[in-house]
Amino acid sequence: MVGMPPIATSATLPKTARRRTAPPAWLVMLLVCSGQFLVILDVSVVNVALPAMRTGLGLSELGLQWIVNAYVITFAGFMLLGGRAADLFGRKRIFVLGLALFTVASLGGGLAQEPWQLIAARTVQGIGAAVLSPATLTILTTSFPAGPARTRAIATWTAVGAGGGAVGGLVGGTLTEFLSWRWVLLINVPIGALVLGGAVLWLTESRQGAGRRLDVPGALLVTAGLGLVAYGIVQTETDGWGSLSALLPLAAGLVVVAVFLVVEARAKAPLMPLGLFRLRSVSSANGAMVLSGAAMFSMWYFLSLYVQNVLGYRPLEAGLSFIPHSLSIVLGSKIAPRLMNRLGAKPLAIAGAVISASGMVWQGTMDVDGSYLGTILGPGILMALGAGLTATPIASIATSGADPADQGLVSGLINTSRQMGGALGLSVLSTIAAARIEAGHGPKALADGYGLAFQVGSMVLLGSILLMVVALPQRRADTAHG
Repeated sequence: MVGMPPIATSATLPKTARRRTAPPAWLVMLLVCSGQFLVILDVSVVNVALPAMRTGLGLSELGLQWIVNAYVITFAGFMLLGGRAADLFGRKRIFVLGLALFTVASLGGGLAQEPWQLIAARTVQGIGAAVLSPATLTILTTSFPAGPARTRAIATWTAVGAGGGAVGGLVGGTLTEFLSWRWVLLINVPIGALVLGGAVLWLTESRQGAGRRLDVPGALLVTAGLGLVAYGIVQTETDGWGSLSALLPLAAGLVVVAVFLVVEARAKAPLMPLGLFRLRSVSSANGAMVLSGAAMFSMWYFLSLYVQNVLGYRPLEAGLSFIPHSLSIVLGSKIAPRLMNRLGAKPLAIAGAVISASGMVWQGTMDVDGSYLGTILGPGILMALGAGLTATPIASIATSGADPADQGLVSGLINTSRQMGGALGLSVLSTIAAARIEAGHGPKALADGYGLAFQVGSMVLLGSILLMVVALPQRRADTAHG
């Protein structure tokens, strides 16, 4: 695959930007990975703080879950729009816009006085993250030439994102215990402002596909459809699968998703060109990512609840307990490029998923008498290491077959698949866990419910493994194209 020219030499740059010297590769990497770290951190940083948020704002069980889902659903639903916007209007411009929106929303969430204000702020945060995240990957894929350099860049980006998700528990626990739950959001403000200033000063502009339009109706439809489906699944937790309060939003969500597909098939400038899915690399990698995300995303959520609600850990203790998990997922992401060169992308993705699934099966044996060494450490390391090994080859396969003009879109699509799978997976697994918890009493019921969530998650991950074996292209993603 022939790489795009460096950002600073693009013909679409403004005159002032063309006169600048291209920023060093390490600075581009630092800025975009900092942005990615923030948006992924906020997927998990609230998990440890959820009990304190509930107490502070009087949140219901449904409201508590929507603190997580409001962010994840809008993140997933608008990410395709963010990826296309980066291609059309400029990667730097969209990076700056998304980071600014994310930072302002973080301030609003940290100052919230009512549950609806916090949920609204998390929703806007998700939109900002959706605009920002695909721009980070696109800047990397268009700044580094195809081959080992790009693979290492993607691996670093993946490791930083994985690290953001992994250290969220530690960051959230530390801030909640020593300051307040509000600081899990307010901490984004000074960091976001610093990265924003660096991006404005040092990143240079590039774009592809001038003259195309944004498919805003498509973005609204896919977000509404995903939100309705997730809401319907959440309603089954309290009202059951046969209730109208669950079936109506589920049915409406599926109808809206179907309308979205019809609109995309007929639109002149679709948000998600369905023709992209004729590329085996795109369709198979995104399918695998949806299932992997559904299984792996909720790992931190249930572990945080288990160690606090069953084992009695304080927020800081809960965060500290996840440090080995954090190191494992970063390690897996960083060694993935070298293993890809030896094994190929497909075998590595499968091996990583198998490792993660074995950890989930082990974690599913948790009980009320669990200990850190016997119940948390071993399975957590396996789950995290496998997640790190899997993400890089899947992302590389997905982007390897795309045209340069569609890099932002495909980058947004693979992230959308991860987050969409995560949002729906969290809703389904939470409902399954809640049903088991309601059938019992006390900490034992909680442990049984959380364990069941991991057991079902391992089966979902098995489905992802089977899809990878059957459908992923048999090639090295860092050298292939088409």
